[in-house]
Amino acid sequence: MDNSYLTLDKFEEATEIVSKVAVQTKLVYSDYFSAQTGNKVFLKPENMQHTGAYKLRGAYYKISTLSDEERAKGLITASAGNHAQGVAYAAKAYGCRAVIVMPTSTPLIKVNRTKSYGAEVVLYGDVYDEACEYAYKLAEEQGLTFVHPFNDLDVACGQGTIAMEIIKELPTVDYILVPIGGGGLATGVSTLAKQLNPKIKVIGVEPENAACMKASLEAGSVVTLPSVSTIADGTAVKTPGDKIFPYIQENIDDIITVPDEELIVCFLDMIENHKMVVENSGLLTVAALKHLNVKGKKVVSILSGGNMDVITMSSVVQNGLIQRDRIFTVSVLLPDKPGQLVKVASVVAENNGNVIRLEHNQFVSINRNAAVELRITMEAFGTEHKAQIIKALEEGGFKPKLVRPLM
Repeated sequence: MDNSYLTLDKFEEATEIVSKVAVQTKLVYSDYFSAQTGNKVFLKPENMQHTGAYKLRGAYYKISTLSDEERAKGLITASAGNHAQGVAYAAKAYGCRAVIVMPTSTPLIKVNRTKSYGAEVVLYGDVYDEACEYAYKLAEEQGLTFVHPFNDLDVACGQGTIAMEIIKELPTVDYILVPIGGGGLATGVSTLAKQLNPKIKVIGVEPENAACMKASLEAGSVVTLPSVSTIADGTAVKTPGDKIFPYIQENIDDIITVPDEELIVCFLDMIENHKMVVENSGLLTVAALKHLNVKGKKVVSILSGGNMDVITMSSVVQNGLIQRDRIFTVSVLLPDKPGQLVKVASVVAENNGNVIRLEHNQFVSINRNAAVELRITMEAFGTEHKAQIIKALEEGGFKPKLVRPLM
C-alpha cells in the first residue's frame, strides 16, 4: 500500500475540482454546544450539501481522475444511501452513465431520489453486501468502472476537501471530530489536516455497536466485526477499507464510540437549537463533544449528512422527548366512583402538566376501592418538572407508578 499517495498537491487539486460542483458549507458557531462543553464548538453542515451529504465530493473527484474512455464506459456502485446519490449527481455533472445497485429493502424515497439524478437503479439482494457483490459482477460483465464508497484513495481525497474548507475558515482549529463508517471521510480529513497543521487533533467517532475502525486499530490490521447494530445506518460497516487503513493509523489521534441513545437526544438538540435535520451518523460528532476531555478549545464537528426518512425522524423525536423527561406516563389506581378523574386532572393542571393521552381501565381489579387504572401520558418541561408533578400526585394520595409511554 502506498502511504504517500495523498499529497498536499493532490488535495489542492481535489479542492479546486470539487469546488465546481459542491457547496462550500460554512461553519456554524454553536452557542448551545459551546456552553454545554466549555469549548468553542463549530458545526460543519454537510447535511446542507447537494444530495444532503458529503459523498458528492469524493464521487466527483474520483470521476475527474478517470480517463475519457473509462468515463464513457459508465460508472457503477452499490449503496443504500448517500453514496448512491453522490455518484448519481456527480455522474450527471460529468454527463456519464451511472448504474447504482441498491438492496431491495431500500426506502422508495432514496430509490426515487437516486433516479432523479439520472442514474439507473438496480434493486438486488436483501443487504448491502449482496448488492455490492452483484455490482462487481455487473461491472465485469458490462465493463463499467466501480466507484467504492470508501476504500478508494481518490474518493478519500475528495472527501478531504472538507478539511481544506474548515482550516481556511478557522485556521486556529484545535480539534476536528469526524464520523467513521468505512473510513473514507476520516482518511481524507485527517491526512490533509495533519499536512496543513500537525498540531490539529483529529478524532474519529463510531457507533458503539459498529466500531470496526476502533477494533482494527487495536488489532493493528483490518478486522471484520461479526455483526453491527446501530441506528446510525450510514456508519454501520463491518469491515473498514484496507487501502485507507494505513492513513488512519498514522493520522487519527483517537476514536470515541457513542451509544445509540445519545444520538437520539442530539437529534432533538439540533432541531431545537439549530433548526437543522441531521441523520444519526452525522450526529455522532455532536454526541462525542461531551466525551472530549478538554476545555477552551476550538472544536469542529462534521455533520456528515441529513438524509433521514420522516418515519425514522418521528420515532427519534418521540424517543428523545421520553429520554429528556419531556413526555412521561404514570399509572394510578383509583376507587371506582364518580369524580376521581377530575381530582387527578386538577392536580396535573395545577402543576402545569399537559395531558396528551388517557387510558382508563375499569377491569384491572375486582377490588372496588382500587378498581380503576388510569394511565396518563403528559408533557413536561424536563426532569425537574416531571418530579414536581409526580410529587404532587403522591401528596394527593394517588400513588403514581412510572410506566413506559405508548406513543
